[in-house]
Amino acid sequence: MLTEERYSIILDKLKSFETVKIQELIDITGASESTIRRDLTELEKKKFIKRIHGGARRMERKMDEPGMEEKSVKNLHQKQRIAQEAAALVEEGDCIFIDAGSTTNHMIPHLPEGDIIVVTNGLMHIEALMKKGIRTYLTGGAVKPKTNALIGRGAIDSLNGYRFDKAFMGTNGVHYESGYTTPDPEEAQVKAAAISLSREAFVLADSEKIGEIAFARFGELGEAVLITETFEENAALYRNHTNVKEVEI
Repeated sequence: MLTEERYSIILDKLKSFETVKIQELIDITGASESTIRRDLTELEKKKFIKRIHGGARRMERKMDEPGMEEKSVKNLHQKQRIAQEAAALVEEGDCIFIDAGSTTNHMIPHLPEGDIIVVTNGLMHIEALMKKGIRTYLTGGAVKPKTNALIGRGAIDSLNGYRFDKAFMGTNGVHYESGYTTPDPEEAQVKAAAISLSREAFVLADSEKIGEIAFARFGELGEAVLITETFEENAALYRNHTNVKEVEI
């Protein structure tokens, strides 16, 4: 079977199913395991698929964005551990920015009880921050219903009145060439502004987002420390581009 025929079979399989295992592709194509692995590597380089342990997953479309209900239950354990690790970086006296998002939301129960200040554009964070008794400032801006994030010129203008010790960011995509990305250009502008106003920046991302590329770029990998669970595929590439803090799950 020709290489292009195998590529077509792999991509057709991923149109019907979100993931495919290497053994399935061996059975369908009759090719060797080494050939299939080589095919998957080439298709990942062409940004058609994402390699995962034991197989491949289709890439998300650039404008795809799940709502908060879907985000809040997906990879829940990984998000909780990543968020706990991020919260441990917050020290008494810090002024921090917490980005809207499901993973950053899990930081709040683990934040220190001492004197810290939080600025956020995440409406979903407010109740938990109030229960925690944390001094909190909400940015201005327009409400994005799908993610409950405040975005737009109002959010950026209000952010410019603050300076942060640390910023904790969510993301939809992490790629060693394309950097940190999100589907919404307006939300990307808010994220970029928060990073630029912070002494240190951290991006919280479960490993499923590594290798993904969304529509709007908000930062290079080197602009923030990546906090994620331990991963294998192309790990050296990411470590060469930024500081990666890996969390054991």
